[in-house]
Amino acid sequence: MQSAAWRCCASRSAVVLPTRCHSFRAAATVEQRFLHWRGIHSRANNKRQQNPVAFPEPSSRVVSCVRRFANSAQKMTSKYQIAERGAPNSTDYRVYLKNENGQAISPLHDIPLYANDAKTVYNMVVEVPRWTNAKMEISLNEGLNPIKQDVKKGKLRFVANCFPHHGYIWNYGAFPQTWENPDHLDADTGCKGDNDPIDVLEIGSRVAKRGEVLQVKILGTIALIDEGETDWKIITISVNDPVADQVNDINDVETVFPGLLKASVEWFKIYKIPDGKPENQFAFNGEAKDAAFATKTVEETHRFWQQLVNKEVDDNGISCLNTTVDGSPYLVANDAADEVFAKSSTGGNQEPVSETLDKWHFRQENAYAKL
Repeated sequence: MQSAAWRCCASRSAVVLPTRCHSFRAAATVEQRFLHWRGIHSRANNKRQQNPVAFPEPSSRVVSCVRRFANSAQKMTSKYQIAERGAPNSTDYRVYLKNENGQAISPLHDIPLYANDAKTVYNMVVEVPRWTNAKMEISLNEGLNPIKQDVKKGKLRFVANCFPHHGYIWNYGAFPQTWENPDHLDADTGCKGDNDPIDVLEIGSRVAKRGEVLQVKILGTIALIDEGETDWKIITISVNDPVADQVNDINDVETVFPGLLKASVEWFKIYKIPDGKPENQFAFNGEAKDAAFATKTVEETHRFWQQLVNKEVDDNGISCLNTTVDGSPYLVANDAADEVFAKSSTGGNQEPVSETLDKWHFRQENAYAKL
Protein backbone atom coordinates (compact mmCIF):
# COMPACT_ATOMS: atom_id res chain seq x y z
CA MET A 1 0.00 0.00 0.00
CA GLN A 2 1.40 3.40 -1.00
CA SER A 3 0.92 6.76 0.65
CA ALA A 4 -1.13 9.30 -1.31
CA ALA A 5 1.97 11.47 -1.46
CA TRP A 6 3.95 8.84 -3.39
CA ARG A 7 3.70 7.35 -6.86
CA CYS A 8 6.48 5.64 -8.77
CA CYS A 9 7.16 5.74 -12.49
CA ALA A 10 9.14 2.55 -13.05
CA SER A 11 10.01 3.26 -16.66
CA ARG A 12 11.86 6.44 -15.68
CA SER A 13 13.13 5.26 -12.30
CA ALA A 14 12.00 8.50 -10.73
CA VAL A 15 9.53 9.71 -8.15
CA VAL A 16 6.41 11.27 -9.58
CA LEU A 17 4.83 13.89 -7.36
CA PRO A 18 1.10 14.02 -6.67
CA THR A 19 -1.23 15.28 -9.38
CA ARG A 20 -1.77 18.56 -7.59
CA CYS A 21 1.97 19.26 -8.01
CA HIS A 22 2.01 18.62 -11.78
CA SER A 23 2.92 22.16 -12.79
CA PHE A 24 5.74 22.23 -10.26
CA ARG A 25 7.05 18.88 -11.49
CA ALA A 26 7.17 20.07 -15.09
CA ALA A 27 9.09 23.24 -14.34
CA ALA A 28 11.37 22.31 -11.47
CA THR A 29 14.94 21.09 -11.69
CA VAL A 30 15.92 17.65 -10.42
CA GLU A 31 17.34 19.19 -7.26
CA GLN A 32 14.18 21.23 -6.62
CA ARG A 33 11.97 18.19 -7.12
CA PHE A 34 14.12 16.16 -4.77
CA LEU A 35 13.97 18.85 -2.07
CA HIS A 36 10.21 19.08 -2.56
CA TRP A 37 9.86 15.32 -2.22
CA ARG A 38 12.08 15.36 0.87
CA GLY A 39 9.68 17.84 2.50
CA ILE A 40 6.71 15.59 1.68
CA HIS A 41 8.63 12.57 2.97
CA SER A 42 9.48 14.34 6.25
CA ARG A 43 5.85 15.31 6.86
CA ALA A 44 4.70 11.78 6.01
CA ASN A 45 7.14 10.34 8.55
CA ASN A 46 5.79 12.64 11.25
CA LYS A 47 2.20 11.59 10.51
CA ARG A 48 3.21 7.94 10.35
CA GLN A 49 4.66 8.12 13.87
CA GLN A 50 1.43 9.68 15.13
CA ASN A 51 -0.89 7.24 13.35
CA PRO A 52 0.85 4.12 11.91
CA VAL A 53 -2.42 2.62 10.62
CA ALA A 54 -3.47 5.62 8.56
CA PHE A 55 0.05 6.28 7.28
CA PRO A 56 1.77 2.94 6.63
CA GLU A 57 5.34 2.48 5.44
CA PRO A 58 5.79 2.75 1.64
CA SER A 59 6.48 -0.39 -0.37
CA SER A 60 10.06 -1.57 -0.93
CA ARG A 61 9.62 -0.85 -4.67
CA VAL A 62 8.84 2.77 -3.95
CA VAL A 63 11.72 3.08 -1.48
CA SER A 64 14.13 1.67 -4.05
CA CYS A 65 12.79 4.03 -6.67
CA VAL A 66 13.13 7.02 -4.37
CA ARG A 67 16.68 6.12 -3.47
CA ARG A 68 17.64 6.00 -7.14
CA PHE A 69 16.06 9.41 -7.62
CA ALA A 70 17.89 10.80 -4.58
CA ASN A 71 21.19 9.45 -5.89
CA SER A 72 20.59 11.08 -9.27
CA ALA A 73 20.39 14.44 -7.55
CA GLN A 74 23.90 14.09 -6.15
CA LYS A 75 25.80 15.57 -9.08
CA MET A 76 29.55 15.35 -9.48
CA THR A 77 31.21 18.69 -10.16
CA SER A 78 34.56 19.54 -11.70
CA LYS A 79 37.17 21.50 -9.76
CA TYR A 80 39.22 22.61 -12.75
CA GLN A 81 39.41 26.03 -14.38
CA ILE A 82 39.77 26.92 -18.06
CA ALA A 83 42.31 29.60 -19.03
CA GLU A 84 42.42 30.76 -22.67
CA ARG A 85 45.55 32.34 -24.13
CA GLY A 86 46.18 33.91 -27.53
CA ALA A 87 43.72 35.16 -30.11
CA PRO A 88 40.87 32.75 -30.91
CA ASN A 89 40.98 31.21 -34.40
CA SER A 90 44.74 31.71 -34.61
CA THR A 91 47.72 29.37 -34.42
CA ASP A 92 48.65 31.04 -31.09
CA TYR A 93 45.36 30.13 -29.41
CA ARG A 94 45.69 27.77 -26.44
CA VAL A 95 43.43 26.47 -23.69
CA TYR A 96 45.29 25.81 -20.45
CA LEU A 97 43.85 24.18 -17.36
CA LYS A 98 44.27 25.21 -13.75
CA ASN A 99 43.39 23.45 -10.53
CA GLU A 100 40.99 24.72 -7.87
CA ASN A 101 43.76 26.89 -6.42
CA GLY A 102 44.37 28.61 -9.75
CA GLN A 103 47.69 26.89 -10.41
CA ALA A 104 48.54 25.83 -13.94
CA ILE A 105 48.52 22.08 -14.54
CA SER A 106 48.82 19.60 -17.38
CA PRO A 107 45.48 18.09 -18.48
CA LEU A 108 47.39 15.03 -19.64
CA HIS A 109 49.41 14.34 -16.48
CA ASP A 110 47.91 16.23 -13.52
CA ILE A 111 44.23 15.33 -13.79
CA PRO A 112 43.56 11.86 -12.36
CA LEU A 113 42.13 9.26 -14.70
CA TYR A 114 39.72 8.09 -12.01
CA ALA A 115 37.18 10.52 -10.56
CA ASN A 116 36.07 8.32 -7.64
CA ASP A 117 37.67 5.86 -5.24
CA ALA A 118 35.80 2.90 -6.71
CA LYS A 119 37.40 3.65 -10.12
CA THR A 120 34.03 3.46 -11.86
CA VAL A 121 33.85 7.14 -12.84
CA TYR A 122 36.48 8.75 -15.05
CA ASN A 123 37.65 12.29 -15.78
CA MET A 124 37.36 13.26 -19.43
CA VAL A 125 39.04 16.36 -20.89
CA VAL A 126 36.82 17.88 -23.59
CA GLU A 127 38.80 18.98 -26.63
CA VAL A 128 35.94 19.41 -29.12
CA PRO A 129 32.37 20.28 -28.05
CA ARG A 130 29.58 18.63 -30.01
CA TRP A 131 28.46 20.33 -33.27
CA THR A 132 31.77 22.21 -33.66
CA ASN A 133 34.31 21.68 -36.45
CA ALA A 134 37.65 22.99 -35.16
CA LYS A 135 39.98 20.02 -34.69
CA MET A 136 41.25 20.81 -31.20
CA GLU A 137 43.62 18.46 -29.38
CA ILE A 138 45.91 18.24 -26.38
CA SER A 139 49.33 19.47 -27.46
CA LEU A 140 51.74 16.68 -26.65
CA ASN A 141 55.04 18.46 -27.28
CA GLU A 142 54.35 21.68 -25.35
CA GLY A 143 54.92 22.21 -21.64
CA LEU A 144 51.70 21.68 -19.64
CA ASN A 145 50.08 20.19 -22.76
CA PRO A 146 47.51 22.92 -23.51
CA ILE A 147 44.67 22.30 -25.94
CA LYS A 148 45.32 23.81 -29.36
CA GLN A 149 43.93 23.56 -32.88
CA ASP A 150 45.59 21.16 -35.27
CA VAL A 151 47.39 22.80 -38.19
CA LYS A 152 47.72 21.41 -41.71
CA LYS A 153 49.93 23.11 -44.30
CA GLY A 154 50.13 26.16 -42.09
CA LYS A 155 46.34 26.50 -41.80
CA LEU A 156 44.03 25.74 -38.92
CA ARG A 157 42.30 22.42 -39.42
CA PHE A 158 38.54 21.90 -39.41
CA VAL A 159 36.63 18.69 -40.03
CA ALA A 160 34.20 18.76 -42.92
CA ASN A 161 30.44 18.37 -42.61
CA CYS A 162 29.83 14.99 -44.25
CA PHE A 163 26.09 14.76 -44.82
CA PRO A 164 24.07 14.20 -42.69
CA HIS A 165 26.60 14.97 -39.92
CA HIS A 166 27.51 18.46 -38.73
CA GLY A 167 30.92 18.77 -37.12
CA TYR A 168 31.60 16.32 -34.31
CA ILE A 169 28.46 14.45 -33.27
CA TRP A 170 29.46 13.94 -29.63
CA ASN A 171 31.56 15.80 -27.09
CA TYR A 172 35.02 14.60 -28.09
CA GLY A 173 38.13 14.49 -25.96
CA ALA A 174 40.58 12.29 -24.10
CA PHE A 175 41.16 10.47 -20.85
CA PRO A 176 44.03 12.01 -18.85
CA GLN A 177 46.86 9.79 -17.68
CA THR A 178 46.50 7.43 -20.66
CA TRP A 179 48.78 6.80 -23.61
CA GLU A 180 48.50 4.55 -26.65
CA ASN A 181 52.07 3.30 -26.84
CA PRO A 182 53.37 3.39 -30.46
CA ASP A 183 55.81 0.59 -29.64
CA HIS A 184 53.11 -1.77 -28.35
CA LEU A 185 51.48 -4.17 -30.80
CA ASP A 186 47.87 -4.56 -29.70
CA ALA A 187 46.86 -8.22 -29.53
CA ASP A 188 43.24 -7.46 -30.48
CA THR A 189 43.82 -5.13 -33.43
CA GLY A 190 47.22 -6.28 -34.69
CA CYS A 191 48.35 -2.63 -34.90
CA LYS A 192 50.51 -0.41 -32.73
CA GLY A 193 49.26 2.60 -30.75
CA ASP A 194 49.00 6.12 -32.17
CA ASN A 195 51.13 7.93 -29.52
CA ASP A 196 48.13 9.87 -28.12
CA PRO A 197 46.02 9.73 -24.99
CA ILE A 198 43.03 7.49 -25.55
CA ASP A 199 40.10 9.22 -27.28
CA VAL A 200 36.69 9.56 -25.63
CA LEU A 201 33.19 10.18 -27.02
CA GLU A 202 30.66 11.55 -24.53
CA ILE A 203 27.14 10.97 -25.85
CA GLY A 204 25.00 12.83 -23.32
CA SER A 205 22.49 15.57 -24.07
CA ARG A 206 24.55 18.57 -22.95
CA VAL A 207 27.01 20.35 -25.26
CA ALA A 208 30.19 20.68 -23.19
CA LYS A 209 32.74 23.49 -23.20
CA ARG A 210 36.22 23.30 -24.68
CA GLY A 211 38.64 22.41 -21.89
CA GLU A 212 35.89 21.26 -19.54
CA VAL A 213 36.57 18.21 -17.38
CA LEU A 214 33.57 15.87 -17.32
CA GLN A 215 32.95 12.94 -15.02
CA VAL A 216 31.86 10.01 -17.18
CA LYS A 217 31.26 6.28 -17.05
CA ILE A 218 32.46 3.86 -19.71
CA LEU A 219 29.91 2.13 -21.96
CA GLY A 220 32.05 0.50 -24.65
CA THR A 221 34.57 1.17 -27.39
CA ILE A 222 35.13 1.23 -31.14
CA ALA A 223 38.55 0.23 -32.52
CA LEU A 224 39.44 2.60 -35.36
CA ILE A 225 42.46 1.73 -37.46
CA ASP A 226 43.76 5.14 -38.53
CA GLU A 227 46.52 4.95 -41.16
CA GLY A 228 47.67 1.62 -39.76
CA GLU A 229 47.57 2.63 -36.09
CA THR A 230 45.22 1.55 -33.32
CA ASP A 231 43.04 4.49 -32.31
CA TRP A 232 40.56 3.44 -29.64
CA LYS A 233 37.36 5.48 -29.28
CA ILE A 234 35.91 4.99 -25.80
CA ILE A 235 32.14 5.55 -25.64
CA THR A 236 30.97 7.22 -22.43
CA ILE A 237 28.18 9.26 -20.89
CA SER A 238 28.39 11.96 -18.24
CA VAL A 239 27.29 10.67 -14.86
CA ASN A 240 25.28 13.90 -14.54
CA ASP A 241 23.25 13.25 -17.68
CA PRO A 242 19.49 12.83 -17.10
CA VAL A 243 19.53 9.31 -18.61
CA ALA A 244 22.86 8.16 -17.19
CA ASP A 245 21.20 5.59 -14.93
CA GLN A 246 19.57 3.96 -17.99
CA VAL A 247 22.83 3.51 -19.91
CA ASN A 248 25.40 1.17 -18.38
CA ASP A 249 26.77 -0.92 -21.25
CA ILE A 250 27.07 -0.87 -25.02
CA ASN A 251 23.71 -2.58 -25.64
CA ASP A 252 21.97 0.18 -23.71
CA VAL A 253 23.31 2.76 -26.15
CA GLU A 254 21.22 1.42 -29.02
CA THR A 255 18.17 1.26 -26.77
CA VAL A 256 18.40 4.82 -25.43
CA PHE A 257 20.21 6.43 -28.39
CA PRO A 258 18.97 4.43 -31.41
CA GLY A 259 21.19 4.82 -34.46
CA LEU A 260 24.06 6.59 -32.69
CA LEU A 261 26.52 3.68 -32.79
CA LYS A 262 25.97 3.19 -36.51
CA ALA A 263 26.32 6.94 -37.12
CA SER A 264 29.53 7.03 -35.06
CA VAL A 265 31.17 4.27 -37.11
CA GLU A 266 30.09 6.02 -40.30
CA TRP A 267 31.46 9.35 -39.08
CA PHE A 268 34.92 7.94 -38.41
CA LYS A 269 34.83 5.98 -41.64
CA ILE A 270 34.21 8.98 -43.90
CA TYR A 271 35.33 12.15 -42.15
CA LYS A 272 38.72 12.32 -43.90
CA ILE A 273 37.42 11.64 -47.41
CA PRO A 274 36.82 15.35 -48.21
CA ASP A 275 40.55 15.87 -47.51
CA GLY A 276 41.42 13.37 -50.24
CA LYS A 277 42.12 10.43 -47.93
CA PRO A 278 40.61 6.93 -48.15
CA GLU A 279 38.01 5.55 -45.81
CA ASN A 280 39.21 4.62 -42.35
CA GLN A 281 39.12 0.97 -41.35
CA PHE A 282 38.08 -0.74 -38.13
CA ALA A 283 38.99 -3.78 -36.09
CA PHE A 284 36.14 -6.20 -35.32
CA ASN A 285 34.37 -5.07 -38.56
CA GLY A 286 33.33 -1.89 -36.79
CA GLU A 287 31.49 -3.73 -34.03
CA ALA A 288 31.49 -1.87 -30.73
CA LYS A 289 32.89 -3.77 -27.76
CA ASP A 290 31.26 -3.73 -24.33
CA ALA A 291 32.10 -1.78 -21.18
CA ALA A 292 34.25 -4.54 -19.66
CA PHE A 293 36.41 -4.73 -22.79
CA ALA A 294 36.70 -0.93 -22.94
CA THR A 295 37.60 -0.68 -19.26
CA LYS A 296 40.40 -3.21 -19.70
CA THR A 297 41.71 -1.24 -22.68
CA VAL A 298 41.73 2.02 -20.72
CA GLU A 299 43.54 0.35 -17.81
CA GLU A 300 46.23 -0.85 -20.21
CA THR A 301 46.76 2.65 -21.65
CA HIS A 302 46.93 3.99 -18.07
CA ARG A 303 49.80 1.58 -17.36
CA PHE A 304 51.55 2.77 -20.54
CA TRP A 305 51.18 6.37 -19.33
CA GLN A 306 52.72 5.45 -15.98
CA GLN A 307 55.75 4.07 -17.81
CA LEU A 308 55.91 7.25 -19.89
CA VAL A 309 55.68 9.77 -17.04
CA ASN A 310 58.18 7.78 -14.95
CA LYS A 311 60.66 7.73 -17.85
CA GLU A 312 60.65 3.96 -18.11
CA VAL A 313 60.19 4.27 -21.88
CA ASP A 314 61.15 6.84 -24.50
CA ASP A 315 58.99 9.98 -24.34
CA ASN A 316 58.35 9.93 -28.12
CA GLY A 317 58.43 13.73 -28.20
CA ILE A 318 55.77 14.12 -25.48
CA SER A 319 56.29 16.77 -22.79
CA CYS A 320 55.81 15.02 -19.44
CA LEU A 321 56.13 18.18 -17.34
CA ASN A 322 53.79 17.77 -14.36
CA THR A 323 53.12 19.08 -10.87
CA THR A 324 51.51 16.10 -9.13
CA VAL A 325 53.07 12.74 -10.10
CA ASP A 326 55.20 11.68 -7.14
CA GLY A 327 58.49 10.14 -8.17
CA SER A 328 58.30 11.34 -11.76
CA PRO A 329 61.58 12.80 -13.03
CA TYR A 330 59.49 15.40 -14.86
CA LEU A 331 57.85 16.73 -11.67
CA VAL A 332 58.18 20.51 -11.20
CA ALA A 333 57.08 22.99 -8.54
CA ASN A 334 53.84 24.93 -8.96
CA ASP A 335 55.64 28.22 -9.57
CA ALA A 336 57.62 26.64 -12.43
CA ALA A 337 54.37 25.49 -14.05
CA ASP A 338 52.82 28.93 -13.55
CA GLU A 339 55.84 30.42 -15.29
CA VAL A 340 55.24 28.21 -18.33
CA PHE A 341 51.67 29.48 -18.47
CA ALA A 342 52.76 33.12 -18.03
CA LYS A 343 55.15 32.84 -20.99
CA SER A 344 52.46 31.55 -23.37
CA SER A 345 51.37 33.82 -26.20
CA THR A 346 48.66 36.40 -25.66
CA GLY A 347 48.59 37.52 -29.31
CA GLY A 348 48.14 35.87 -32.69
CA ASN A 349 46.67 36.67 -36.08
CA GLN A 350 43.10 35.50 -36.48
CA GLU A 351 42.44 33.56 -39.65
CA PRO A 352 39.29 34.05 -41.76
CA VAL A 353 36.49 31.67 -40.86
CA SER A 354 36.91 28.49 -42.88
CA GLU A 355 34.30 27.75 -45.54
CA THR A 356 34.26 24.20 -44.17
CA LEU A 357 31.95 25.42 -41.44
CA ASP A 358 29.15 26.17 -43.93
CA LYS A 359 29.58 23.44 -46.55
CA TRP A 360 27.87 20.08 -46.88
CA HIS A 361 29.86 17.24 -48.43
CA PHE A 362 27.75 14.62 -50.21
CA ARG A 363 29.03 11.19 -51.11
CA GLN A 364 29.23 10.54 -54.87
CA GLU A 365 30.94 7.49 -56.39
CA ASN A 366 33.10 6.70 -53.36
CA ALA A 367 34.09 10.33 -52.89
CA TYR A 368 32.52 13.46 -51.47
CA ALA A 369 31.35 16.41 -53.53
CA LYS A 370 31.25 19.78 -51.80
CA LEU A 371 28.04 21.74 -52.21
